[in-house]
Amino acid sequence: MSPKVLVTGATGFIGSCLIRKLLSGDNEVFALVRKSSNLELFSDIIGRVRLVEGDITAPDTLERAFQGMDQVYHSAGYTYMGGGNGRDGLLYSINVDGTRNVMRAALETGVGRVLHVSSITAVGMSRKHGKPCDETSPWNFGDIGLRYAETKRLAEVEVKKAVDKGLDCVIVNPAFVFGAGDVNFNAGRLIKDVYHKKVPFYPLGGVCVVDVEIVVEAVVRAMEIGRTGERYILGGDNVTYKELGDIISKVTGTRKFMMPLPYPLAGFLHGLLVLLHSKNRVSKLFNPTMFRVASEFLYFSSEKAVSELGMRAEPIEYSIKRAFEWYKKEGLL
Repeated sequence: MSPKVLVTGATGFIGSCLIRKLLSGDNEVFALVRKSSNLELFSDIIGRVRLVEGDITAPDTLERAFQGMDQVYHSAGYTYMGGGNGRDGLLYSINVDGTRNVMRAALETGVGRVLHVSSITAVGMSRKHGKPCDETSPWNFGDIGLRYAETKRLAEVEVKKAVDKGLDCVIVNPAFVFGAGDVNFNAGRLIKDVYHKKVPFYPLGGVCVVDVEIVVEAVVRAMEIGRTGERYILGGDNVTYKELGDIISKVTGTRKFMMPLPYPLAGFLHGLLVLLHSKNRVSKLFNPTMFRVASEFLYFSSEKAVSELGMRAEPIEYSIKRAFEWYKKEGLL
């Protein structure tokens, strides 16, 4: 009998790719969706997926949705890497309270196993020295004011509470994820804005990057053999933002004209652009909070995922090329 598998966040970037991966196996796949959910990302396979109406912020809907499920992949979340703008409430409601609701419903309905999709921001930063973090690194985002990182850390606290109560759950921490299907332009925003020459400067930090297909393969593997209560970093190349910008310029065929911008000057320049009503002439990624984070080194080691899950690796240039070609094909550039 095929295992019953439910995915939260199924209409998102990682979630929709995960749905496709699960359909390639011997699974009966369910997608948790809201009435207002946009099903465009898996519209071509909608007949093979069972839609279950529910919302991670509405606990009663989860209990109905989780009944009889063998596995639940919790990939739903709210991603906002800026500061302020009144989005703190949404971040906490979806990422923290929503995760608590998922864990509680899984315990109460007897779900066999749960996989929680977290983030490298729940792990920490390698800071200026650039030494890659691993799963045991102390969380140190507190002095930056990135509320998204705080909510992802607190979500993992909820997972660990549920594990202590007997829930079989494993955590994965994807890095900066590129790939086809990033319709909301999360990491893909950088591809789009370099292509349109809206990135005249780059921060002096670095980041860990990985392809979405590698991530979903490792996510499924973690569900299969990951150790209960453990976290697994799912990353790839550790690159500076200059190196990343150069790769994207090469793939997109865009002329490079990017200058280094130290963080102390970024706030002044951002304020000047706002004053001159020229903020829209540069990438939306250029906001003080994100530039503060990007001035650090978010380098990570995926050795644990490689050794325990068999996670594969490939140069990030391949992923960026696939994403860029998909954007062009879909008319999103």
